[in-house]
Order: sequence, then C-alpha cells, then structure tokens
Amino acid sequence: MSNKTFTSQFLLLGLDIPPEHEHLFYVLFLAMYLTTVLGNLIIIILILLDSHLHTPMYLFLSNLSFSDLCFSSVTMPKLLQNMKNNDPSITYAGCLTQMYFLIVFGGMETFLLVVMAYDRYVAICFPLHYTSIMSPMLCVCLVVLCWVLTVLYSMLHTLLLARLSFCENNVIHQFFCDISALLKLSCSDIYINELVIFILGGLFSVIPFSLIVVSYVQIVCSILKVSSTRVIHKVFSTCGSHLSVVSLFYGTLIGLYIFPSGNNSTAKETAMAMMYTVVTPMLNPFIYSLRNRDMKEALISVLCKKKISL
Repeated sequence: MSNKTFTSQFLLLGLDIPPEHEHLFYVLFLAMYLTTVLGNLIIIILILLDSHLHTPMYLFLSNLSFSDLCFSSVTMPKLLQNMKNNDPSITYAGCLTQMYFLIVFGGMETFLLVVMAYDRYVAICFPLHYTSIMSPMLCVCLVVLCWVLTVLYSMLHTLLLARLSFCENNVIHQFFCDISALLKLSCSDIYINELVIFILGGLFSVIPFSLIVVSYVQIVCSILKVSSTRVIHKVFSTCGSHLSVVSLFYGTLIGLYIFPSGNNSTAKETAMAMMYTVVTPMLNPFIYSLRNRDMKEALISVLCKKKISL
C-alpha cells in the first residue's frame, strides 16, 4: 500500500455532452432545478398556510416535497457548477457528503411513500376509524421514525465507505457520487460494504415496495365490494397521485438496478439516474397539484387573499 498514490478528489464524467451543446444543456438543467425548487416550495407553503390541509395526508406530502427538494439540491447545484466552470472534479470530502445526503433523502422518499400508502389504506378501508387510527401523535412518530432510520442507514454506509482507500483511478462514470461507483474505484476490501448493501439495501427496498403493494391490494379488494361508481371514482382520484409517484420512482429504480443493460450500460445508468434524481422530484409537485382538488383550492385561496391584501 505504501507504493500507491491515494486520491484526494474524483472526476464526475457521467454526462457526455458535446461542447457545442453545453450551454443548451446548462440552461435546460437550470430550468429543471428551478422548477423543482419552486414547485416543491409552493406545496410546502400551501400546506403551512391553509388550515384545511393540516391533515395526515398533507403532513406526509409536505415531508415528501421537502425530501424531493433536498434530493435534487444534493446533485444539481454541483452539476451546474461543474458545467459552468468546465471542471468535473469534486473533493473526497465533498463526494462522501454528497453520497450521504443522497442516501438520506432517497431513503426518506422510499419510507414516505410507504407511510402515504398506509394512510390511504386506512382512509379507504377504515373510513369511520380514520381519525382515531391516524392520530396526530402517530403521524408525527411515523415521520420522525422515517427520518431516524434514513439518517442511521446513510451514516452506516458513509462510515463504512470512509474506511476504504482510493488509489489512482478517480473517474466516476456518473454525474454524482454514487455508492456503487465509489466501491468500484476502491483498492481496499469491499466485502463488508457489499454485504451491508445486499442485506440492509435489500430490506430497505423490498420491504417498503412490498408494503405498498399489499396496501393497494387491500384497497382494490375494498373497492370491489362497493358498487357505487361515484365512490370508486373518488377512491381512484384520491390514490391516483400517490400511485403515479410510486410508479415513477420505483419504475426508474427497477429499470436501473433490477434489469441492467449489457451494451451502453453507462449511458443507460446515467439516464435512469437523471430520471430519479432530477425528473421525478420535478414532476411530483405537478402530479399532486394537478390531480388534487384540495391543492388547487388552497392555491386559489392563498392567491385571492394576497390579491385582496394588495
């Protein structure tokens, strides 16, 4: 090990953009990031200002919007800075920090989607007991538990990665510091890291997805017992936004990790990573606002109050 040169920085070379198109892509990514920030901030502010939205469903939604906002903010500012300065480098400490927060906010979105599925399950299958089951104390405890689990999970991966050594090869074929890409560059024994990813990563991905599937199976079974078309339409309009977000989030993850490509795998991985780190956080506010009547009414109410005050 004494003859090896240890790296103090990495090169993020995931985006292969021709020089003549760099300015166009910079403007595109900047617009997408600003849309993500603005859209999620609007949802958070509306939920805070409108008392009608102070319900369990919107408590979870506000946390999801905050997680999406932060998830995108972990990668996009660095990407934009590197494109503007034409410098793809990132320091070792900056890379570990970026990876830590990516796992935190990515894991947080996973757990929140499960909690929101449970909320919909209780609301549809046990409507008369919804208020007593989804008490404010339970909702706060669920949110706190989600944050604690993701912070501890991310800290474990970061500490295990910090003990590894990185030698001459410092090129990451991604536009952010992905844990799998970092493990490929390490010149240390990564058996423990891979074991933790296999065991805990599997539990943290398979169990939440399974719980979401079980929740919606129960919801569908409950719907089939109802003959009223109006009730069925109301149920689907209530769950439609959540199902759209789940499909978008898990669809890209399954395409990236479950069905890896043989040829041109780097380009596919970059495109899929762009989907769940940039596109999904940007689309979530539109999905919830366009399909949600309460959000529309809250926005109109806030705008009308602002107009009257002016």
